[in-house]
Amino acid sequence: MDNMTHSLVGLALGELVERALPASSDPARGRTRRRALLLTGLLSSNFPDLDLVLTPLLPAPLGYLIHHRGHTHTLLYALPQVLLLLALTWLLWPAARRLLREDRSARHAVLATALLGMLLHLSFDALNVYGIHSFHPVDSRWLYGDLVFIVEPVFWTALGVALALLSRRAPLRRLGLLFFAAMPVLFTWMGFLQWGPLAGLGVVALLVASANFKLGARAGLVAALLACVGFVGIQAVAGQLARGQIRSALQEAAPDSQERDIALSAFPANPVCWSFATVSEGPAAGSYGVRVGVLSLAPGLSPVWTCPQRFGGVPDSASEADGKPVARAAQGRDAEPAAGAMPAATAALAWKFSETGSLAAFRALQRTNCHFDAWLRFARVPSLVEGKATDIRFGPPDQPNFSTLPYAARAADPCPSPLAQWGYPRADLLGWKEQGAR
Repeated sequence: MDNMTHSLVGLALGELVERALPASSDPARGRTRRRALLLTGLLSSNFPDLDLVLTPLLPAPLGYLIHHRGHTHTLLYALPQVLLLLALTWLLWPAARRLLREDRSARHAVLATALLGMLLHLSFDALNVYGIHSFHPVDSRWLYGDLVFIVEPVFWTALGVALALLSRRAPLRRLGLLFFAAMPVLFTWMGFLQWGPLAGLGVVALLVASANFKLGARAGLVAALLACVGFVGIQAVAGQLARGQIRSALQEAAPDSQERDIALSAFPANPVCWSFATVSEGPAAGSYGVRVGVLSLAPGLSPVWTCPQRFGGVPDSASEADGKPVARAAQGRDAEPAAGAMPAATAALAWKFSETGSLAAFRALQRTNCHFDAWLRFARVPSLVEGKATDIRFGPPDQPNFSTLPYAARAADPCPSPLAQWGYPRADLLGWKEQGAR
């Protein structure tokens, strides 16, 4: 998730822990305790992203792909991060040091907040299509939630409104409420959100504010957290429905192929629209295919071409009345044209891109090009076009994104090192039984 979400989660955690404790008899100590809990929640919820300082260890894009969401995003390495955070607090903040030395309940509360902040960071990062490998080194496979967009305005709205209402200074309270009310409107104006999701965000904000005014600040925070959990639950149900419909559509588009993976990416604040990418073997012997499309779970209410184009939607011209396929085949020396025409777009689903390739060539490239081999420790939906590899979870192959690797141009360069030993998401295409097997 984005660091705004992580920060809001950490601050909400700190506030909830503070409000669960008995009021301090010493106002000065009470202020220090609250500040310590807020700062601990804020920092612990962002600490794992310090792995960004490791990205220069490898040439782009491998430094980011291999080292971000790397070791600091594992349960094992969460523990030394907690110790580092507590040590810095102890060394650099004399008032907090006195509090932690003298107040046992404050010590336990700060420790619990630090641990929970780390776990919440990993949990929120696990919700999207990017993935983490939280159980390394016991299990180094990538795990994907495929549930929410990486920048999710539902979390911003629910948690932001709840925290803004807690501000003891009226100007800051008004500024916070204005910011979290204006951002969804701005996102809608920019084409990132539809009007329906904007209205839904308004309902979330009103519910959180109502709980705060009627039942108190703690109830407002709890309402915000319940809204976040409820949204994730809705996305889980919608994601399962989407996966079933995509699987059926893939069987229709390539009836003799074997599905290997369906990567789902939700649209922001929108359980109806889903972007997806599929990986399959066949239908031709020794071949594999990757395909990208967009799905609407409520085509009568929101046809697929109304899903925001800024997040991978399809043009209005893709309507069912046109009767034309939306998908295009990859052209390049590494990819063969897609076999056969993709089905025409409907109000429910539109295929945008397809590419087929040779399994033998794919496996030979992994064996002979160490840069491509390193890239495969990250890539989930690989597209190979004109000597470049792109993970098309994050954009079409003709529009390079942060994952694009010019492997052909680097074939003679020294092999990248150091490499984290993550599992290979496409071990199945390489002929291995699981991600970590070779």
